[in-house]
Amino acid sequence: MEALKIIAQDSLKTEVPVFSIGDTVKVHVRITEGEKSRVQLFEGTVIAKKHGGIHETFTVRRVSYGVGVERVFPLHGPSVEKVEIVRRGRVRRAKLYYLRDRVGKAAKVRTKI
Repeated sequence: MEALKIIAQDSLKTEVPVFSIGDTVKVHVRITEGEKSRVQLFEGTVIAKKHGGIHETFTVRRVSYGVGVERVFPLHGPSVEKVEIVRRGRVRRAKLYYLRDRVGKAAKVRTKI
């Protein structure tokens, strides 16, 4: 069991920014199409963080052309190049799943001053 923990510690990314639920982030994702690969941005609000350590994931939600889009990213996965924090949010919940039912200004998160 100790060997597995050592291997997991070695594969953790060192340059992970500290962000929390309610923050608006830009996620740089590596997309591979055939032989080519490129970096695609996905900007939205972090509505959930799950697990911990090497298995940590976070869910980002945005509204694109009137349709809500959610993507789950592994924090330490090779497909995530980097995570930029656009703005900090002020929330009182650990999971913001209630934003799925809200439309327009009601779906906004207050900014931290």
